[in-house]
Amino acid sequence: MIDHEATTALAEQGIHYLDARGPDGMRLYAIGDVHGRHDLLAAMHRRIESELEYKAPAADWRIIHLGDYVDRGPDSRSVIDFLIEAKKRDPRNIMLAGNHDIGMLEFLADGEPDGLFMSYGGVQTAQSYGVDLSRDVQRFGKAEAIARGHAALLKAVPRSHVDFLQSLTFSASFGDFFFCHAGIRPSVPLDRQNQQDLIWIRDAFHDHPGLYAKVIVHGHTPVPEAEVMANRVNVDTLAWKSGTLSALAVNGGDKRIITVQGKAF
Repeated sequence: MIDHEATTALAEQGIHYLDARGPDGMRLYAIGDVHGRHDLLAAMHRRIESELEYKAPAADWRIIHLGDYVDRGPDSRSVIDFLIEAKKRDPRNIMLAGNHDIGMLEFLADGEPDGLFMSYGGVQTAQSYGVDLSRDVQRFGKAEAIARGHAALLKAVPRSHVDFLQSLTFSASFGDFFFCHAGIRPSVPLDRQNQQDLIWIRDAFHDHPGLYAKVIVHGHTPVPEAEVMANRVNVDTLAWKSGTLSALAVNGGDKRIITVQGKAF
């Protein structure tokens, strides 16, 4: 049962995007869904690093990746390699979980032939590891072919990649901003959100008109260009297909969308 009084009070205490600020002295960057586009992720990092070093130096910073690193695009393996190295280089690179990242873990665990991984881009992910999940379908049938591909993928995916996926957290918060992959359940306080909502929610979150305790920065639902609303910012611009990767940059009260461009498919 929804506590309408509590929800109303939360909205009254909420913050509008125009008033939201990052922590003093800390630059924030939140990068949308990558989906195997290593080329765009590397380009975005080069742009951010150039800003931090030359254009507008910052004493402190966080680069927050909003999840969905794998599936659909051509080079999920290189994306994970890149993120592992970025984290080793500087722990201020923060990686959050997306539903596709969890879906890859689930497929590695159970080999489900009709789950998220196999249904929405996992074939391309497997190809980046040198495994063709659909190669033997005509010879053995779907179930047996996927079982064989699953076994091959288990051997091909480095343990470091599994450890990386298992290490992903589901949210982060800095200043007046709350970061997650998909969004939040409007009636639930930010510190009590369900992990499934954080990586899957759509309509209940998108349709909520009120303000939240913090501005929610998310991806998960593709939009033609980054969507800035009073209570949320969506930076999923379908990078794997459109060739446009977007991010929200925050410097104190200054907020802007930055993009990098590459080949569209």
